[in-house]
Amino acid sequence: MDIHDHSPTAGGRAFLWGGIGLGLLLIVLLLTHGFGLLGGRGNQAAEATALVHQGERIFVPEGSPLRQRLTVLAAPAESQSATITAPGTVESDPARTVTVLPPGAGRVHEIKVALGDHVQRGQALVTIDSPDLAQAYADNDKAASAAALAARNLGYQEAQFKIGAAAQKDLEQARSDNAQALAEYTRSRARLRAMGGPPEARGDARLLSVRAPVAGSVTAFSVARGATINDDTQPLMTIADLSVVWVTALVAEQDVASVARGQDAEVSVAAYPGKTLRGKVLFVSDVIESDSRRDKTRIAFDNPNGLLKPSMYATVTLHGPALQRVVLPSSALLMNNDRTSVFVAVAPWTFERRSVEALLEESSRVTIASGVKPGEQIVVRGGILLND
Repeated sequence: MDIHDHSPTAGGRAFLWGGIGLGLLLIVLLLTHGFGLLGGRGNQAAEATALVHQGERIFVPEGSPLRQRLTVLAAPAESQSATITAPGTVESDPARTVTVLPPGAGRVHEIKVALGDHVQRGQALVTIDSPDLAQAYADNDKAASAAALAARNLGYQEAQFKIGAAAQKDLEQARSDNAQALAEYTRSRARLRAMGGPPEARGDARLLSVRAPVAGSVTAFSVARGATINDDTQPLMTIADLSVVWVTALVAEQDVASVARGQDAEVSVAAYPGKTLRGKVLFVSDVIESDSRRDKTRIAFDNPNGLLKPSMYATVTLHGPALQRVVLPSSALLMNNDRTSVFVAVAPWTFERRSVEALLEESSRVTIASGVKPGEQIVVRGGILLND
């Protein structure tokens, strides 16, 4: 018996199995290569018709699927003001602050006020046993006596001249002596007033009384009873009228250009949380502080109740003039390396990239400082699809 089966039935089975193998191989090739190649050609064709580059511009042709995925809006504008925040301190107004100096040398006899006291103008602060004042009183006494004598002599000469018993030159001399004596007496009294000594005082009352030149609070004190004062430029104390105070803001150098006199300002101090003081910039220094690289900007505040005290720390917020600025949703902004840009519609479905300066904000809306004008058509959604 032949061991090889050459029957038609066996040959048909071999052909059938070979056909099945080829079919499976074809299916595998189509799945791994054929369908992918067909799909790749379709995607390339879709991408080629989705947008067209026209130099620096991008055109989205009719029928492009991108038209359904792009949202274009007119750039809205809002009225905004530049805001600057700076540290500050409360200070007394220099025009309302007086350093009290002794009008003469001597020994401190009595101190009538203490640090922090509120004083009225003309109130006695310190009395000094002063040799200078004693000399001034002596000069005044002599001048008063000389003036009285000159006045009597002038009266006598005038009476004698009327009856012909005195010569004209004697009368003229008497008038000159009287005028000189009166001038000296006036000078001596003025010196007493300047030194704070009342001309009518006698005996132990002839002490040098230092009086308050203005009403205010004693903010500095540097005198003690029994101390000897040898220098009339040595300060005794400082009096400040704190009914009006300054808040001095230290504005950073890069923000100086945005600060001007008359600008609105808000001030808060740690002592009164939740309380905001509103004022206007009174003064902007022309000189930058060399150590801090900051500019001193001052705001004046009425302080009738004394709530604001010198040397308090403050936080100052300055508001610049209102400006019309474009505000866009953050989805409109695209980051390319070190620049921020948006796509602007310059013609129907034609866009160009434009760099913008965006202000740092932690929100879904971003203020644009420059680069886009109000009303321009901006791609606010889907711009990433136009990005190279």
